[in-house]
Amino acid sequence: MTLLTSTLVGLATSLYFRVWTLMLVSPLIAVLAAILLQSDGYAFATGAPIVVACLAFNQLAYLAGAVLSPDNDGSIAEEVDGIPRGRREHKVHGQNE
Repeated sequence: MTLLTSTLVGLATSLYFRVWTLMLVSPLIAVLAAILLQSDGYAFATGAPIVVACLAFNQLAYLAGAVLSPDNDGSIAEEVDGIPRGRREHKVHGQNE
């Protein structure tokens, strides 16, 4: 159940927020998954790999959602390096002359 939830959270995050949101969502998922697994009686040795899997599923779902998003024009690099999309231009002196 925790894997499914973290996957859905990753997918939802990719549809509404930018990649930087994962820095906030990932620790939250890790803490909530650890609390849930501890309350279900999982030991550390069995719970830790599940928490790691939750984080991996979350980030893979984010990546899949970002790639399949209708707003995606084919390059994830634009999200990371801040290159303007479409017809926008940099405001760098001498570059767009």
